[in-house]
Amino acid sequence: MVVGALFLTGAFMLAGTSVIAARFVAGDVGTFTIAAVSLFFAIIALLPLCRQRLRETLRQRSLREWMPLILQALFGIFLFRMFLLLGLIHTSAGEAGILTGATPAATALMAILWLKEPLYKTRMLGLISTVTGIMMIQGALLMGNGFSMEHFFGNLLVICAALCESLFNILSRISSIKAAKSQAQAFDPIVQTTLVAGIALLFCLGPALAEHPVSSLMLLETVKWLALVWYGVFVTALAFILWYAGIKRCEASTAAAFTGLMPFTSLILAVIVLGEQPGWQQWVGGFMVILGMLLTGLRRPKVRKLQAAGLP
Repeated sequence: MVVGALFLTGAFMLAGTSVIAARFVAGDVGTFTIAAVSLFFAIIALLPLCRQRLRETLRQRSLREWMPLILQALFGIFLFRMFLLLGLIHTSAGEAGILTGATPAATALMAILWLKEPLYKTRMLGLISTVTGIMMIQGALLMGNGFSMEHFFGNLLVICAALCESLFNILSRISSIKAAKSQAQAFDPIVQTTLVAGIALLFCLGPALAEHPVSSLMLLETVKWLALVWYGVFVTALAFILWYAGIKRCEASTAAAFTGLMPFTSLILAVIVLGEQPGWQQWVGGFMVILGMLLTGLRRPKVRKLQAAGLP
């Protein structure tokens, strides 16, 4: 559990940098071009780490085992990035980062309804704290900046991205549960990340070519190229490796609370990198997100006693 929590912490802190990295290039390069180039960098970074294992996996896996990977690529990368990048054209990086905080509540709700995971007291308090913190941050931003129809449209797109992320979380957990029940050999996290990134790249290629990417990429400055590399190597490759390693060790509801690190990380980076000046409401909201993450990660006393006795 502790190891899984550490993996999830790293994964979602890296994911929180996605909004800042995307902000550097959103509007200068087409939405699908950004996604395709970042995925290309991710695959280039991943292939040397898993080339032999990737060949073995491709030979051993049946066609039926590809469907979960396709769905994870569709919701977790392709649709998530499409909605996020389009939303960033119409709203601020701060608002976009914070609105990704809709993911914890959506993931927890799906886990309760879909996976029948329990909603015990500490987990419920954690989710309430996470959602309250996000509402405080978002409310402060809206009061400070006003609200226009353009913001509404951009925010709506970002919320759609958050829902896609929630679906990805649940689909990943379902795959882990099925693999454990069938005693099938689980995907290696690096191999799984490489496969999902490759499938997502195939989704992006057609729309990216329609954006005539060469001319826009030729005009990019060095900082924006570095943002694309970061988006690929760290936000995609490393974050997804940590995610797949963590979700195998934690329930989806627990992972849901850790997604609260995304808006908090985005808020911190908006101050450091973009020079934004949040008020006390945003800071209090951010600490409530962290508190919610810790509460949701706690296990029930009964579970701890059973494990101490050596029972599953």
